[in-house]
Amino acid sequence: MRLQTATLLTLLMIAAAGGCASTPAARPAAAPSSEAPVGTTAELENAYTRHRVAGLDARRFLPEDYWEVTARLLADDTDRFRIEQIGSSVERRPLRRVDFGDGDISVLLWSQMHGDESTASRALLDVFDYLLRNPDDPRVRGIESALAVTFVPVLNPDGAARFVRHNAVGIDLNRDARALATPEGRALKAVRDDVDADWGFNLHDQNIRTRRGSGDEGVQISLLAPPPGDGTTNEANENAKQLAALIVHALRPVVGESIARYSETFNPRAFGDLMTQWGTATVLIESGGALDDPGKELPRRANFVAVLSALDAIATGAWRRYPQDAYAELPPNGRAVNDLLIFGAEIVLPGGQPVRADVAVHYADSLDRSGGVVAEVGDLEGAEALQTIDADGLYLVLRFDGDRERMPALLPGDTLDGVLSRDRDGRQVVWRLDAGRPIRVGSR
Repeated sequence: MRLQTATLLTLLMIAAAGGCASTPAARPAAAPSSEAPVGTTAELENAYTRHRVAGLDARRFLPEDYWEVTARLLADDTDRFRIEQIGSSVERRPLRRVDFGDGDISVLLWSQMHGDESTASRALLDVFDYLLRNPDDPRVRGIESALAVTFVPVLNPDGAARFVRHNAVGIDLNRDARALATPEGRALKAVRDDVDADWGFNLHDQNIRTRRGSGDEGVQISLLAPPPGDGTTNEANENAKQLAALIVHALRPVVGESIARYSETFNPRAFGDLMTQWGTATVLIESGGALDDPGKELPRRANFVAVLSALDAIATGAWRRYPQDAYAELPPNGRAVNDLLIFGAEIVLPGGQPVRADVAVHYADSLDRSGGVVAEVGDLEGAEALQTIDADGLYLVLRFDGDRERMPALLPGDTLDGVLSRDRDGRQVVWRLDAGRPIRVGSR
C-alpha cells in the first residue's frame, strides 16, 4: 500500500487515537542476485554528516515526538516509504512499522524494545534520510530493488516515555518472545511472521561500564549472532555470523578496536535467540559509549554505518565473501566497572564514630550520572570505576531523609546523599553528592 502525503498524516492521527491499519502480504525470500562489493565506510561516514536528522539530539524523547519527526521526514516521499500501525502498547500508544523497498529478500530491524535504549532509534532516522535523499545512488537503488526492509522503531513507547527499560506493566520485552504476553511482543512477532524475515537486526544499548575483554578499554559496539539453542546452530545463525564479520570490518574505521562480542548464552525467552530459531538470520547490535560522549553520538554514527553497510551487503550478496573469523575473534564483553569510587573517606553517621572506608556507586544512568546507589563499602583497593575521587583526609558526611523509618545507616542499595568535607560537621564542603552524583564545590 502506497500512501500519499495527506494520507500519511491522516494515518498518524488515526494511530494516535488507537486505530490500526492492515499490513501488506508477506514477500517470498530469494537469494542475492549479485556480488557487488559493499560501499566503503568512509563514504558512509561522510554521508552521515549530511544525513544526521536534527530534532532528537538528546537520548530522552517522547515517542510522540519521534513519530512527528518521522512523519515530517517521510512525507517527502510516501511512494517509497510506507508507515503503518501494527498495534498499540499497554497504554495504547501506537506501534508502527516503516517499509522501504520492493525486493524479494526480507529484512526486519527493531529498536528500543528497552525504553531507555534510544541510540538506534535516532540512527534509524538518519538511515531514513539517507535512503530518502539519494534515490539515484547505486547503493540505495540496490537496497530498494533487492530488499523489502521493515523497520519497527521505538517498540516500547511506554518505556520510552518514562526512559526506563521495561514496559508499563514492568515486563522486559526482550524476555517475552516465548510467552508473548505483551501487546508489544505480539506485534513484533506478527510483523516477523508477516514479512517472513530472512534477516533481522535487534538494536539495543548496553551499559558504558562494560570493558572489552580482559582489558581496560570501554566498548562502543557489541555484536552477537544469537544462537538458536544451547550449544546449537543453524543456517540462519551461520549466515548471521558472516554478516557480523562484515559489520566488524565496516565499523573499525569508525570506533577503532572498541568492538566486543556479546554473550552467546542462549535465552529461551529472548527475541534475538528465538528469531534465529525461527529461521531469521539475526544480528544483535549493542551501543555502548563513553562519559565524554553523553549524547552517544559516536555509537549513533556507528549504527548508521553498520545498518547501511549490512543492508548493502545483503542486497548484493557481498556478506557471503566474509569468513566468520572477524566476528569469532572479537573479545567478549568483559567485566563491568563501577560508576564512581570514593577512596579513603571517613564515613560519618549521625551520633556514630567515623569509619575510614571506600565507597562504590552505581548509577541508574551512567551517562547522566543519575540515580546513584551504594554498591559496596569497605576495602575496595584494586576496584575500578569510570570516575574516582581521592577522599583521603575528607569526611563523608551523610544526609538522611527526616522521615526515614530506620536508624540512619549506609547500606548497599541506599541512595548516596551527602558531602565530602574537610570537617566532620560538613561545613567545609569539597564535593556535594546528590543521589551519588559528585559536584565539585570547593578545593582541598
